[in-house]
Parts: sequence; C-alpha cells; structure tokens
Amino acid sequence: MAIKFVLNETSYFGDNARENLALEIKKRNFKKVFLVSDKSLVEAGVTAKVEKILNDAGIAYDLYDEIKPNPTIKNVTDGVAACKKSGADVIVAVGGGSSIDTSKGISIVMTNPDRADIKSLNGASNTINRGMPIIALPTTAGTAAEVTINYVITDEERKIKMVCVDPNDIPIVAIVDSELMASMPKSLAAATGMDALTHAVEGYITKAHNEISDMFHMQAIKMIFKYLPAAVNDKDEKAIEMMGMAQYIAGMGFSNVGLGIVHSMAHQLGAVYDTPHGIANAMLLPTVMRFNGANPETAQRFREILCQIGRPDAEHLNNQDVINTFVWMISELSKAVGITQTIKDYGAKEEDFEMLADKAMEDPCKPGNPREVSKEDFINLYRQAM
Repeated sequence: MAIKFVLNETSYFGDNARENLALEIKKRNFKKVFLVSDKSLVEAGVTAKVEKILNDAGIAYDLYDEIKPNPTIKNVTDGVAACKKSGADVIVAVGGGSSIDTSKGISIVMTNPDRADIKSLNGASNTINRGMPIIALPTTAGTAAEVTINYVITDEERKIKMVCVDPNDIPIVAIVDSELMASMPKSLAAATGMDALTHAVEGYITKAHNEISDMFHMQAIKMIFKYLPAAVNDKDEKAIEMMGMAQYIAGMGFSNVGLGIVHSMAHQLGAVYDTPHGIANAMLLPTVMRFNGANPETAQRFREILCQIGRPDAEHLNNQDVINTFVWMISELSKAVGITQTIKDYGAKEEDFEMLADKAMEDPCKPGNPREVSKEDFINLYRQAM
C-alpha cells in the first residue's frame, strides 16, 4: 500500500527566521494579512515582533486576538466573521496550538462555507477546497501545529474536543523562530515540551508507523530528552532552538501516521476541566505507556527508544524491565521540568470517569493505539493516573 505524506511547501528555522515573512508574502502576491494571535502574546510584546516585520515592509494587516487556550467553536466563527470583514487574502498565525488551530478552522470555513457550523469538521474531514493560505509562526515548542494537518477545537456545548483532520488546512509556510519561543514561561515550556514528547512516542508506536515516520519520531525523541531540561530550566538559547526543531520533526511524523490513547484521554481532560493539553499528556503518558507495553511489539519499540536515549543495556533486558525503565525515564523527565501533578490536581473526579471514558472511546486518536482498548480500560487508566 502506498504511503502518503503531507508537509509544508516551505519552512524556516532558527533565530530571526521571521525576517523571511515579508519575502514570502510578497513573492506570493498576497495583498493583506489577517493576523491571528492571542491577547497574552499581544500583551507580552511577542505579536509586536511580527507586526514590526509587516509594518516595515508596508504590508497591510488586521489583528484578531479573541482566542482562548483550548479554543472554542465561537473563537473560530468570530474569526471567520472578522476575516471576511478584513478582506485579507492570507492568514498569518502567531502563537501556540490555540492560535494556529483557530487559524486552520478559519481557513477551512473561508473556502468551504458549507462547513460554517464547525461541528461537521470533526474527525477526518472531506472538505473540497484548499483552505485560505496560512503562514504559521509558532511561539511554543510542542504542538507542531505549523506542520500538521490536524487542529483541535472545543465544542463547549457537548464538552468535547473535536480533532479535525484535513490536508486542506496545512500552512503553506512554517517559520519556526526560536526568539519567538524564548518568552515562554517555564510552565508553558515544560507543558509544550512534554506534548512534543507524547507526539513523538505515540507516533513511534502507532499502528500506522512506517520507516519514514520512524525516522522523524526517533530523532525527535532523542532531541527532546537531550534538550528539554535546559530549555525549561536554564532558558538556554541553543536548547530552545533545538526544541523548536524537535517538535516540528515530531509533527512531520505524527501528522501523517496518527497518535494514540494518551491523546484520546487528554482531549477529554481539556474539554471537561480545561486542563492544559501538554500537562494532560504529561500526567497520562507514563500510565498509558505501561498499559501499551503489554503488547510485545510495543515493548520492543520501547527497547529501540531506550537504546537511543542513553540505555544501550536495554537490548538485554526482558520486556517488563524495558517497560519499567521507559516509564521511569518519562516520569523523571516530567519531574525534571517541574511537572509533578496528577489528574486529580486538575479537577478529575472518580464519578466522571465513565463519562470521560465514553468520550475517549469516540476520539479520533483511539484507532491508532497499538493495543486495543475498552471503555473499562479507559476508566481504569484514568483511575491509575489519579
């Protein structure tokens, strides 16, 4: 069977990579920018660094910053209305997953008005038209939204996170500028870094993995274990730059082969308790990896990872020791960047587990998990993560 990969047309990396923004806009003959960001980035002066590029180049733009973490259907519909009013012909998304995901939703509805309800975009979408062009500048090192075909929007009415999968939404240009990421507070750098690790690990063990995705995911895992602590705790410039690249590399993989039930479960914590996505992943990853490791093929994949992150002795360990060692290394990395909470600390309650499990069973990330999972399994996994 043929393997299909969807990636950006053009990408830039490194300090001051944003200087290429005006060039990309002008050479593509775009006339006006719809600039999408969020208020925290505007207030922190991060969005202004991109606005300066536009102003210096004489490029007209309108700013839309009505976006919350775990963005909602309303954030998208309000954005569509503002984009139409603007008359822009390109979206420039500046932010983490929230801003870029919202931009993807706006982009799709602008060219596929029959999907303006947003709810119909949930899951694998069959939109007809390529979305309005997006140039994405991430400000966090984790989501890889700038290189993926996925976006996540919260349906507040149903209290679910809609995972929308659509090749028509991928940004045409990704600009991964480490200076834009340098202003992340420690807690956000830690959360998004663990999100990136979850992407890489789940992508490496997912049912659909292949030689190309394995290459991306293994390299991302190695880089994250190496650079995340220094990026978070020391604000090391080189480490921040490498984390920006690592999360992008992970995105090149998982966007094309899918994820697993860490994400199925984390999405529900975000939708119900507004738990930050990266934190949810970090809290669930060790528990779910122990569950998945019961699959002998997955335990072997863990062995391969361990051999690349400083544990060559894993080649000679039995499967249970491999699982224990891998789970321990994930937990130690979380602790090293200050994530020590459990899902109970974010409001999870035993009486909600059945409801959370029902929603997780319907999550689009579930089918990619290497081990089959039941509703009862989900309930037990939530319980173990308390």
